[in-house]
Amino acid sequence: MSDMIFNLASWIVPLVFAIVFHEISHGWAANAFGDPTAKRLGRLSPNPVRHVDPVGTVVLPLILAVSGAPVFGWAKPVPVVASEMRNPRLHMMLVALAGPGMNLLLALLAAFALALLLPSAGPIDGGAAFLAQNLKNFLVINIFLAVFNLLAIPPFDGGHVVEGLLPRPLAAHYARLGRFGFPLLIVLLVVVPMLWPSADIVERVVVPPVRMLIGLFASVAGIG
Repeated sequence: MSDMIFNLASWIVPLVFAIVFHEISHGWAANAFGDPTAKRLGRLSPNPVRHVDPVGTVVLPLILAVSGAPVFGWAKPVPVVASEMRNPRLHMMLVALAGPGMNLLLALLAAFALALLLPSAGPIDGGAAFLAQNLKNFLVINIFLAVFNLLAIPPFDGGHVVEGLLPRPLAAHYARLGRFGFPLLIVLLVVVPMLWPSADIVERVVVPPVRMLIGLFASVAGIG
């Protein structure tokens, strides 16, 4: 039981911080470009309670952690009104990229924190071991969220970037896919891999750059 609690805490705590700051960064960027909607609604607060989605932030991560599957989740999306921004198409792309950008920054900070915490030799235990495990998971989760959210699937951040790059008529049609975002994700990420394992998007598209970035960040920080 104690091992399960340790495992759950070391995944859920880093995940909550990772997804909360991912969402806040969207609001910060939008506010900087002229859209104060998130600020006006109090969604720029680092208080997790303001951002928690019961399913995406609590239930799903718990199920994934207990089952031993890769742990991910989501918070309540920060409201962004593109028409409020000075250059809606360009700034909406930058707002979308702010989330993954924040996750990569947090991952790099976690790598350097680990480098300071881990001794040159010998094991660590107690509170230091718990902190080290949280930092390791924080590093992995943030890189996974950054890459995962850059998938060119509406309503992911990558989908907003693609929408901004497409000619306006095509962008309008592409944006309509966002209405089917959740069913589309279930089909692409769950149904398709079950029927055709070789077409597993997470394993084929997300995992390789995640592993590469983990190795790169660890190398930059001088750890493992």
